[in-house]
Amino acid sequence: MLRRTLAIAIKELLQLRRDLRTALTLLAMPVLLLFIYGYALSFDVQHIRLAVVDEDGGRAARDVKDAFLESGYFDLVAYGGDIRTLDHMFDAGSAQAALIVPPRYGDDLAAHRRTTLQFVLDGSDSQTATTILGYARQIVASVSPVVPGGARDGPVAGVPLVWYNPDMASARFLVPGLLAFIMMVTAVIATALAVVREKERGTMESLRATPLRAIELLGGKTLPYLLVSFVAASVSLLLAHLLFDVPVRGSLLWLALVMLLFLAVGLGWGIFISTLAETQQVAFQFGLLSAMLPTLLLSGFIFPISSMPSALQVITYAVPARYFLVALREIVLKGAGPEVWWNQALGLVAYGVVVLGLATFRTVRSL
Repeated sequence: MLRRTLAIAIKELLQLRRDLRTALTLLAMPVLLLFIYGYALSFDVQHIRLAVVDEDGGRAARDVKDAFLESGYFDLVAYGGDIRTLDHMFDAGSAQAALIVPPRYGDDLAAHRRTTLQFVLDGSDSQTATTILGYARQIVASVSPVVPGGARDGPVAGVPLVWYNPDMASARFLVPGLLAFIMMVTAVIATALAVVREKERGTMESLRATPLRAIELLGGKTLPYLLVSFVAASVSLLLAHLLFDVPVRGSLLWLALVMLLFLAVGLGWGIFISTLAETQQVAFQFGLLSAMLPTLLLSGFIFPISSMPSALQVITYAVPARYFLVALREIVLKGAGPEVWWNQALGLVAYGVVVLGLATFRTVRSL
């Protein structure tokens, strides 16, 4: 059994060597997608056009202005003392936010009297406005003076402490999910197209004439793509660390095992699709829709599952990336061991057994 499986695997590797376009696609596509989406997808907002209306004119007001600019998020587009210019700037889109420093701001601070900074936002893009408001709150809290006794002026200010991602960089949240998305899409499509190509060329008929069993055929077809996909995923993870500063705090061994498990599930789903499709075009479309959309929308990659309606939350249990993404973030960002994410790995195993069982059943019928 093992010898036959390896024979099919070697045959598939030779086929990949002859078909350089497919091999390069498998290796280069994950890296290309990581570059494109890694830089394009971001919840961080930078180069925010900030107008400052300084009605105080003192050193304290300039310190607040400098704190906003030194944060790296804001670009100063206007600085002056005329608040009437803001309407035109917001209407024209030349400013996204405005900081208004009231008269006697510096005197009030020096006398430890309560004072207020006004921050005006363009709310036409609510997601961006919410992010900018968070930046502004952190900056204002950082420049608030401490009064004798250690308390801050005005209401008590909380001091945030963020674990695992102290600077709140969205890349560290998005890139692990992006890896899951890339791995799932490439694994499913590559395997589905490989088997359907055999049908279109007529070589599947030759395989049916051999004493191969379904499990041997599936194993031989899956192993080469499992190896190539794992190499591509490992390169993508290395680039994520080098380019986006995504740490790998956990065990590389556990990370590799979880990645292999997830890839096996994806490859199994690709084999199952190949038993349903008769042409590469149909297999590609079916693989793209069944792998891309659920992984993108229902895995927790971008949208939190807890925020979804109850019916959709139930459906997410049928998305393998849901389990992998939790385990991946636990290992990569938190350095957690299997005692934390074992149930996610168990979910992947259960999903893989079902998918590979269906693929084997369909292959047995075709053979």
